[in-house]
Amino acid sequence: MASSESLLPVSSQQDPLSDSRCDSIPESRRRRPIKVHLAIYSGFLLIALYVTLIITHGGSAPKNDVNEDTTVESRARLAGVSEKSNVHISKLSNDLRGEAFAWNNTVLSWQRTAFHFQPEKNWMNDPNGPLYYKGWYHFFYQYNPNAAVWGDIVWGHAVSKDLINWLHLPLAMVPDQWYDANGVWTGSATFLDDGSIVMLYTGSTDKFVQVQNLAYPEDPEDPLLVKWTKFSGNPVLVPPPGIGAKDFRDPTTAWKTSDGKWRITIGSKINRTGISIIYDTTDFKTYEKHDTLLHQVPNTGMWECVDFYPVSKTKNKGLDTSVNGPDVKHIVKASMDDTRIDHYAIGTYDESSATWVPDNPSIDVGISTGLRYDYGKFYASKTFYDQHKGRRILWSWIGESDSEAADVQKGWSSVQGIPRTVVLDTKTGKNLVQWPVKEIESLRLRSKKFHMKVEPGTVAPVDVGPADQLDIEAVFKIKKDDLDVVFGDDSVEDDKEFSCETSGGATVRGALGPFGFSVLADESLSEQTQVYFYVTKGKDSKLKSFFCTDTSRSTMANDVVKPVYGSFVPVLKGEKLTMRILVDHSIIEAFGQGGRTCITSRVYPTKSIYGATKLFLFNNAIDATITASFKVWHMNSAFIRPFSADDLGVPSST
Repeated sequence: MASSESLLPVSSQQDPLSDSRCDSIPESRRRRPIKVHLAIYSGFLLIALYVTLIITHGGSAPKNDVNEDTTVESRARLAGVSEKSNVHISKLSNDLRGEAFAWNNTVLSWQRTAFHFQPEKNWMNDPNGPLYYKGWYHFFYQYNPNAAVWGDIVWGHAVSKDLINWLHLPLAMVPDQWYDANGVWTGSATFLDDGSIVMLYTGSTDKFVQVQNLAYPEDPEDPLLVKWTKFSGNPVLVPPPGIGAKDFRDPTTAWKTSDGKWRITIGSKINRTGISIIYDTTDFKTYEKHDTLLHQVPNTGMWECVDFYPVSKTKNKGLDTSVNGPDVKHIVKASMDDTRIDHYAIGTYDESSATWVPDNPSIDVGISTGLRYDYGKFYASKTFYDQHKGRRILWSWIGESDSEAADVQKGWSSVQGIPRTVVLDTKTGKNLVQWPVKEIESLRLRSKKFHMKVEPGTVAPVDVGPADQLDIEAVFKIKKDDLDVVFGDDSVEDDKEFSCETSGGATVRGALGPFGFSVLADESLSEQTQVYFYVTKGKDSKLKSFFCTDTSRSTMANDVVKPVYGSFVPVLKGEKLTMRILVDHSIIEAFGQGGRTCITSRVYPTKSIYGATKLFLFNNAIDATITASFKVWHMNSAFIRPFSADDLGVPSST
């Protein structure tokens, strides 16, 4: 947003959340002189506090002791959205001591990805309004055109024929009205019955109230949808009574009810209960709020970027958002403001009551032990139905795990994950399955097949040359004799408490794991990121498998968050252990058991870069010999650049 932290207004005694839109927002405008004086006064206080902090910490907060803590709220928190930087979570790193790592341009340049979508420069976060229209995939996104940190949020826009190669278009929407003066925030697209498009999005008003606004293409005949018109009657929705002015955001794609109305849901909270509010509309300009909520879960905090969509119980294909029926389950997903984790649950939607009930309340939306799209760095995700190929596609913002100072130095921040297809796992019925879109395989270049037996405690190099752009597909098998020994030996205790995140990472050895790949490693393995399975003997003497990524040794840098990620992964009787890994410079996307468990990581090597990147196969199990059959492809770079007239076959005017 255009204003700084010091210019945020002081709350008045006037309640901005009355029943009437005409009474709430304009009332705050009539009181503007008082609030301006208060804002200026508070601004001076905040500036003084900020100057004091700078002096206290040597004049350059981002570059000083990386153990530094601060109680000053971030730009994003003050504006009323989730934390965007790592300033307040950097304490999660294991080695934050002394001065931050001295990054240089050679290392920072290597971090830019080759086949993940990102703008040419500056900050990006949430995916917005993805759709397919007149032969083009459209991707809109939260973007700061002025800096590599969150703020001044507009809608960036790019188009593609294949979801992999992208052309940057002019900004789609900018904050040029009072109702979005402090940011054009997250929104969703809906196709109407006649094929036309409406876009609902959250605006942060000149008073930092979150309201919902309507926009539509200026020229529906334009396949590129370059220009957008904002509805003259915006905002179409304001926070209802009882909902905070900064707790009402991110409208979903609308779905059709059996009586012909359109229905949307919007994330919010009441005290510590996360909720999704339901509205019906016939024209997207006027709305009827339901007394009931689509869903609510206590003690989960603010729900952002809520998503709601159907999945088939019987077929591995996507469904239009309005589909309902006996062969359908519905997914409710919410991004948890408190934890920055995307949780989902599978359940049943009742149209008549406009409510949804989870199949298993013990793993409801937002519960810490509940299901996640991804167990790594993955947030603010959004799906859309691709009517062109009959599939549902998942986008997600993949933020950085380094310091904000490093992002400013390199001039950009954040990427988008490779778009994934998402379906219900028809074999288990209890989880979703995600997989990179088929189109990513168009970037595969030369490949090499391997069949390797790895003894316990062994690390074996994999001869593929430079290894910073790879696609790896692997099948693992544990030697049967070793399994028989483990399960027949009462001295091998049950692994009741194993957790990827808390059990010490890939260096901690067990009878049947860990084993997998070390990617983005240097020759000496002083830097490496390990993607692996860990198989335990359950209390019922059955195998229990976990899929993990250990980033704790991914870099020598100390101003980077380096967690161990992962979770349990279902492995059915007769199935072999399988994984796929996409390596693209500073991002690693890992898919266990065909996408039942997914992990995205951001890593920042200082030595294992360019031609020094290596790939290793390892087996750190104590008692098991592992056989790995796998194929490795080198990946080409995607074609991502500004759009030109030549891309439509139109001769240039110059």
